[in-house]
Amino acid sequence: MMNKRITLILSILILCCQPDFLSAQNGKNDIKLQKVVIDPGHGGKDPGAVGDFSYEKDIVLNIALQLGGYIEKNFPDVEIIYTRKTDKYVKLYERAKIANDAKADLFISIHANASTSSKAYGAETFAMGLHVSEANLKVAKKENAVILQEENYEENYGGFDPNSPESHIMFSMFQHAYLDQSLNLAALIQEQFRERVGRHDRGVKQAGFWVLYKVAMPSILIESGFISNPEEEKFLNSDDGVTYLASAIYRAFKAYKKAFEADNLLEEETLEMYLEDPENQEIAQDTTNQNSNLPSFPPAENDEICFRIQIGTSKDSVDTLQNMYPAFNDLWQYEHNGYYKHTTEKTNEYQKIVSLHEKVSSKIEDCFIVAFRNNKRITVRDAIKAINQ
Repeated sequence: MMNKRITLILSILILCCQPDFLSAQNGKNDIKLQKVVIDPGHGGKDPGAVGDFSYEKDIVLNIALQLGGYIEKNFPDVEIIYTRKTDKYVKLYERAKIANDAKADLFISIHANASTSSKAYGAETFAMGLHVSEANLKVAKKENAVILQEENYEENYGGFDPNSPESHIMFSMFQHAYLDQSLNLAALIQEQFRERVGRHDRGVKQAGFWVLYKVAMPSILIESGFISNPEEEKFLNSDDGVTYLASAIYRAFKAYKKAFEADNLLEEETLEMYLEDPENQEIAQDTTNQNSNLPSFPPAENDEICFRIQIGTSKDSVDTLQNMYPAFNDLWQYEHNGYYKHTTEKTNEYQKIVSLHEKVSSKIEDCFIVAFRNNKRITVRDAIKAINQ
């Protein structure tokens, strides 16, 4: 009976460590999405992309302010923090610092795209990640290039060179634990752009944007349209265009917030009910402080139950995982909810995966434990339960 209690509390504690469990980036016990940072790109001396009659900095500020207004009106409990509310120049690292200092739950950066071809059109949303195409790299380099306008940019950005592909490649190691949430929000935004606003859907993508790399929370960067396309420039500057785009982003935010809080509420209620028993509280304390006493289980008969450490995510399958993660062995990727997840070596012993997690987290801070039955993702709780049976 005691072993079963230990198993159950361990599974609940593991769930607490999952990136989807609580608003972990804030170190809080609540599960509400309470603070959103809205980041209108560029500003001041940095116009961003330049169209025939308008600047990116003005377009995105209009969208950002209207988006913030919708959220404030409909969710008065959510605090909106802007990186700028006027035509002001804000350095990239300062934008990230604003979000991190506020311990925000979500970061939304709004931009407008440009191309050498006036025929390019449509909207796309990025999350932090790999440059899976040359086009993604070009977009990231364009947005990161504002760094060059800053004094002492080498010191402020740790030697990062926005013109160097090698500097952008280094971002591939920072596939943080919030990537799944970021990709989910990005997908919701693109769906709204496509279905409700009738914009050409250029998809959800990943690239190494400095401002996304440095924020410690789910974060996305929206390219709302091409200012270099005459028709889209007119749309982006129209009252209707701003309203449609801002309301589309708002609807995606609303859906994301609802799903985030509903999923996490279930897990927190389970935890609170179990920990009401004083004996279980003692078990939780013991198992937290005495890793050497964690149980180790053999695999269940006729099933392969195993644990791995998830270290990254990508929109597309990656053929060169070993090149991306040279410090790890037995790398494996699996498809889950439309994305490819990257994992380290497997074990069917829970004690070993806990020890491995400690080692891996020294290299990739936001990695976490995942479980599988016959190579299909299951919850860690279900894995422990199946093994124990």
